[in-house]
Amino acid sequence: MTALAGMHFSVDAWDPGYGSSMEAEELARSQAEVELDVEVPETEWAPIDPSPVPVPEAVLFVDGVRRIDARVWIDDPGAPNSASIGICASYAAGVVCCCAGRAHVVGTDVRRGLFTVAAEADGIPTSAGRYEAFRVAAKEDRPLPVVLSSALQEQLADAELKTAIEARTAIAGHVGEDLLVVDGPLSGRTHLPRAVGFIKSHQTTYLPAELNAMVGTLGPHQRTPVFLMGTTWVRHSWYLRLPSAGGPPWSGVVRVEAAPHLGGPEVAALANLTQSVLGRFASVPYKDSRAPQNLYPIAGLERDLRHRLGDQQFVYRALRQAATR
Repeated sequence: MTALAGMHFSVDAWDPGYGSSMEAEELARSQAEVELDVEVPETEWAPIDPSPVPVPEAVLFVDGVRRIDARVWIDDPGAPNSASIGICASYAAGVVCCCAGRAHVVGTDVRRGLFTVAAEADGIPTSAGRYEAFRVAAKEDRPLPVVLSSALQEQLADAELKTAIEARTAIAGHVGEDLLVVDGPLSGRTHLPRAVGFIKSHQTTYLPAELNAMVGTLGPHQRTPVFLMGTTWVRHSWYLRLPSAGGPPWSGVVRVEAAPHLGGPEVAALANLTQSVLGRFASVPYKDSRAPQNLYPIAGLERDLRHRLGDQQFVYRALRQAATR
């Protein structure tokens, strides 16, 4: 236990790799409102073949990684024998640029943070870097671990956005038109030009049953028509099948997102572009267990970012040492 600017804390001995000694409940699934007549009338929905389109000179892939380094208990000096839980996390965002037949990292941002509802929380300096304090408001309708995890995700999204903007600035003048592919939802980044969100897995069904079944019939590089969907935010979306070696009906199917303000022809052109571009980066099973959805540039960027987070045991020991000073 230690005192840092009035803050007392101790490190939970529970291994973060096994979750938490205080488990979070699963988030509820959202119910989206879907508009199907964006590109074609609902009655004319059918798989769309790829069409010849000019490909961009560069494809930028944006991704982020996060890791819970430790859970801590922060003492309230005004209430003896009372403590609030917090999470110490390392997180990083980066961009890899694929252009001129090569891939190279053009920007990274590595951060560490303490996330807690404790009003007296302060940053924690350690030999592995400083954990900046982020004070979060508790919510009656959500478990505390979920609230803390969401706050961490918001900061990671902020790092991804900052890194993406800086990467585009860095390559300006070196390449012409580009396409920005965000690994995950496009939420909070819909204002970025020529950007799409890339969703690898599916937990929710958005289409009516008969159209959802059509997704399973898509051939390699085929896509569904564009539709508009709204949950807590609105975006265009479509399903696309990457080239894959068979498997279940939805094997190799990804969902792509685009900004809601795009007009019908503009978003259709962007959807056509993803058919020509994304399949080129699809992985294969003997190289990646998440093939083909885990695109090669994203997989490589994830490895690079996790390395930049530092050794987990070293970071954990640094936190334990800070707690005893």
